Amino acid sequence: MSSSPSSATPTRPALIWTALLLVYVLWGSTYLGIRIAVESMPPLASAALRFAAAGLVLAVVLRVRRGPGALRVDRRQLASAALVGVLLLAGGNGLVVLAEAGPPGVAVPSGIAALLVATVPLLVVLLRTATGDRPRGWTFAGVTLGFLGLVLLVLPTGGTGAVPLAGALTVVAGATSWSVGSFLSGRLAMPGDPFVATVYEMFAGAAALAVLALARGELRDFSPGEVTGRSWAALAYLMVAGSLVAFTAYVWLLHHAPISLVATYAYVNPAVAVGLGALLVAEPITAQVLLGGAVIVAGVALVVSTERPRRPAAEPADGATAEPAHR
Repeated sequence: MSSSPSSATPTRPALIWTALLLVYVLWGSTYLGIRIAVESMPPLASAALRFAAAGLVLAVVLRVRRGPGALRVDRRQLASAALVGVLLLAGGNGLVVLAEAGPPGVAVPSGIAALLVATVPLLVVLLRTATGDRPRGWTFAGVTLGFLGLVLLVLPTGGTGAVPLAGALTVVAGATSWSVGSFLSGRLAMPGDPFVATVYEMFAGAAALAVLALARGELRDFSPGEVTGRSWAALAYLMVAGSLVAFTAYVWLLHHAPISLVATYAYVNPAVAVGLGALLVAEPITAQVLLGGAVIVAGVALVVSTERPRRPAAEPADGATAEPAHR
């Protein structure tokens, strides 16, 4: 999404780093939140509830603060926001939620999911190239390095702690959907206000997730009484911390900090996710995870560092980090 020009009033560095820390930690922790939520909740139905509730809260806040016309958009903008929302939330987030659901050995650990999703900036570079853009040579070097890390991460080893291949491919499919949505968001007639656009993206994504959940029969034998307090708490955390607080901090940063600094979340989030998964739910950190993850993060860091200086500080590029990650 596009941001408005940076404020002419200098912003205190402490505020910028506070907001950046919120984005680092909260978005990095959402992968663990998803894993805990789906322990006793239907995966797609829980994601639909999360985004519907978060979208409703954001819509009410905008309506109260800005008046009756706060959410007014034309049909073309509404259709664009809906398409992007389905790609980001139903395709991108929904597939990640599915991959993290299931018994051990089938479900993808939260830290691994975050590392796989970190390939989004690499996929967006490929999309840009396919549509005629010519990124720098160092950008392609970062893409190559990142995908080498992806291969190292999911390469079957036969040992304990190996990444489930089917689940890993599901996450990569979700990252591809997220990349397409991020790519299109800079080329479609989106609502001018990123908060308003997010409301419609969340509603469209929630509706698509609900339809898919019904089609999969997730609610056929589901009873809310079977959901543990731990899963309810995780879902509430995802709604508030991931979809509202971190997103608001991200949009504020786009107005007040250089995009090259804001973009660092793309390779800090996976490190946070891996660390939290190991500390809180004992997810294994094998040599393969460390090597593959480090190579992916290095590739993403190279892409981000070589791309961002080409843009004005207040203007997000048409890349993966221009569209906030609704994790």
